[in-house]
Amino acid sequence: MTLASRPRPLRIAVLASGRGSNLQALIDAQRAGALPIELVLVASDKVDAHALRRAKAAGIATLALSPRSAPTRAAYDAELFARIAAADPQLIVLAGFMRIIDPAVLVPWAGRIVNIHPSLLPKYPGLHTHRRAIEAGDALHGATVHYVTAELDGGPPIAYAEIPVHAGDTPEVLAERLLAEEHRLLIAVVALIAADRIALGGTQVRLDGTALPAPLRLGTDSDLVVPGNRKA
Repeated sequence: MTLASRPRPLRIAVLASGRGSNLQALIDAQRAGALPIELVLVASDKVDAHALRRAKAAGIATLALSPRSAPTRAAYDAELFARIAAADPQLIVLAGFMRIIDPAVLVPWAGRIVNIHPSLLPKYPGLHTHRRAIEAGDALHGATVHYVTAELDGGPPIAYAEIPVHAGDTPEVLAERLLAEEHRLLIAVVALIAADRIALGGTQVRLDGTALPAPLRLGTDSDLVVPGNRKA
């Protein structure tokens, strides 16, 4: 199925804790006609998250739910995901959502929730990825879009984007240079999901029904490249 032939846009909910630049990339791609998606909800654990302001400016429904509203982390996650489910999304995108999610609430969303993480997973799950890459002396850094599972940043990777680490890079400089690649990567992966070409089968990522031997790679022209250098 091609993007043009999909009968209805893919309904997406986005979770974000911060400025929402990856959210804005999705909004811009949708408006440009590059993504057949409908952003049905943007939710945040931070009531003052800039991502919520971006969503409101774009006319997208928002949800601000503070963790302090619930007695436990598990209760908070259950309430958050119940409200997300009420928006009836087909896919949840974690785009800078800075919370570890209770595994129990993830079960119904298996294969329908993805995250963009600023490292070349399995390297550097968790926080401070740019600093850790620099301190390790890595020549390459990057970002990964992966399916979300109970393991922190440990779900099956779908695709990655690479950038070189330059001499003299600081974590802030490296993060800013990576950001544009994050945007391109997320758009490219969501486009394949919207086209029903990418899916999770058990623990394997499948492209057009065939298990990928390795994650896709973002090319210079924003296409995703299959291992063996064939465009997806």
